[in-house]
Parts: sequence; C-alpha cells; structure tokens
Amino acid sequence: MFLRTGTMARAHMVAVELSALTREAGLSRCAAFVQHGDTSCLLHCVAVAFYSALLLDALRIRYDRRSLIRGALLHDFFLYDWHQRKRAPHEPMHAFYHPIAALENARKCVALTPLEENIIRRHMFPVTLVPPASREGLAVCLVDKLCALYEGFARGSYPLLRRLYARLLADSPEISDGQ
Repeated sequence: MFLRTGTMARAHMVAVELSALTREAGLSRCAAFVQHGDTSCLLHCVAVAFYSALLLDALRIRYDRRSLIRGALLHDFFLYDWHQRKRAPHEPMHAFYHPIAALENARKCVALTPLEENIIRRHMFPVTLVPPASREGLAVCLVDKLCALYEGFARGSYPLLRRLYARLLADSPEISDGQ
C-alpha cells in the first residue's frame, strides 16, 4: 500500500530532475551502458533515485529531496562500460574508481551542491571506506546495493518504473532507457 502512496509525485520529481540533467549534463548517455544484469546504467540510476526517496519517505525522515534525487541520478555517471574497460595493473578496480569518475563528469556538466557531491563520491561505502556524511547519502548507498542485487538476479527489472517513466517521459524523446 505504501508504495502507491505518493508514487506518482515521487516519480514525477525524479522525471523532472532526469529531464533537467539530460539537457544539462547529457545523463541519457548512461543508457548506452549496461550496469548490472540487463539493466542500463540510466535505469539503475533512476531506480536508485526513486527507491532512495521511497525509503526515506517510508521512514518519515526529513531530507533534501532535490539533492537526494540529483545525487542518486548522477552517482554512476562514469560513462564507460565497466564490463569491457581494460585497466592497467596499477589502476584501481571499477568499484573503487567509478565514484571519482562520476563526480568528475558531473562537475564538468552541472553545478553540484556539497551534499550532491558527497552522495556521488561516497555511495560505494564500505568499499571506499569513508561513509556518506548525510542521511541522503546513506539512503543512496544502501539502495544502490539493493538495486544492484536485484538487477543481478532479475531480468526485465523494474517493470513498475518502466511503465511510470514511459508515461512521464513520453514528451521527452531525448530520454530513453536504451533497452
């Protein structure tokens, strides 16, 4: 029942920021890369944004909704296929490196708040050892792990989000899930 309460409003807020970040930063480029299983990086980021907001709403925790959604949408804005990327022996593995790459890419394209930067940079805790400094960052960090687990085992993931965003983004052809 709670999932339905506020679902369209939450989905709309994610869609508004997704549309803005697609225009400003080219976020839709993430659709070209598979994240986990058969889920695109873009759909993964949308799911993390949506479900992070859902988690904090369900727990009735106050938070900066816009920063949480923007940070979650940009948390994997690394723009390479991590399954195919060849790295030199001295280069860090994807799990350690991609938050830095995502933050650098985001900074080049849009102005970020310190909260958004922290969400992006620290979302891989405990792998990166330093935890997020906010409830928004902790929510994104936790939900990112849960989404990755779901995406790794499910095919055709997020049917509800796919339907919601098909409707909400029908007027924005520049945003597509790439699948």
